[in-house]
Amino acid sequence: MGKYLRDRCFAAGKLPVEFLERMLRMFPCDDKAVVIGPAVGMDAAALRVGGKKYLLVTTDPITFTTDEIGWYAVCVNANDIAVMGGMPGWFFATLLLQEGGAAECLVRSIFSDLRRACRRMGITLCGGHTEITSAVMRPVICGTMIGEVGRRGIITAGGAHPGDAIILTKGLGIEGTAILARERRAQLGKKIPADVLKKAAGFLHRPGIGVVRDAKLALEAGHVTAMHDPTEGGVATALREMGIASGVGARIYRESLPVRKETRLICEALKIDPLGLISSGALLVTCRERDVEKILRSLTSGRISASRIGEVRPAEDGFIIVEAGEARILPRFSRDEIARYFSESEGGSS
Repeated sequence: MGKYLRDRCFAAGKLPVEFLERMLRMFPCDDKAVVIGPAVGMDAAALRVGGKKYLLVTTDPITFTTDEIGWYAVCVNANDIAVMGGMPGWFFATLLLQEGGAAECLVRSIFSDLRRACRRMGITLCGGHTEITSAVMRPVICGTMIGEVGRRGIITAGGAHPGDAIILTKGLGIEGTAILARERRAQLGKKIPADVLKKAAGFLHRPGIGVVRDAKLALEAGHVTAMHDPTEGGVATALREMGIASGVGARIYRESLPVRKETRLICEALKIDPLGLISSGALLVTCRERDVEKILRSLTSGRISASRIGEVRPAEDGFIIVEAGEARILPRFSRDEIARYFSESEGGSS
């Protein structure tokens, strides 16, 4: 273990995008059944299994929260299938519980969350694994979702082209806002009105952290070239992931980025940048210019707020954000803002 301790260590959250890209090059895939394999920005793998459909498979853990963790697990994994143009159908869950803290009432609550989420979304829980272990300090769920998509209907994060418009649904930091309002209620209650915190905690369900309907409405309305689900690292990181996958850059307008009042107040109170805050519930969509208004109308008619936030640019333009008329490089987040905040606050530095 000594050599690992001497090497550089990554902060909590996702691996840096460029480093992950190098690691994934270690796995060249010549299996003809694998249509889409491991790559930065790809939300799920696509497998050719016969017939007229592809099988979509994704996996994602829930590590930032314990409150309604089963709901989070089903939603975020279903999102990864939806943004590929597919419908989620089958779920597997690995549940890790801390030694000395696996109370029966906690386990019942987690399984109830899983059942409720699967029933709401028409998903079948097919299996998984449960374990009590000293390796975790709080409950962790690692989910695997399987879905299907027609061969002509597959969408990836790698289809954006220069000149495409960029649309974002719901807003920045939806999931992060819900987690912070639930996990830091006492601290935030000293700075933020109770009714605001209550509404923020409810973001888990309204506007919700799922994007299955968002993706469906966008695909039905116009020519979608790419979609991506902003999770850890927020919208800023998701834009870079989409850009790397597509071989393009992006120009974003800060004034066009939707930030809900509750998110803004919580982020200001905790000194968090909503651009780097975990954002399940939002959907990034790129589309042809001629289809922007049709897609926006479809989403808003379906009671899903949506905004055009920028446009896709050539790769050499990089990732730019324009604020008050001034263009600068889109911020990079080495780890999600919620992970940074939890780490600093638990260490006593915030």
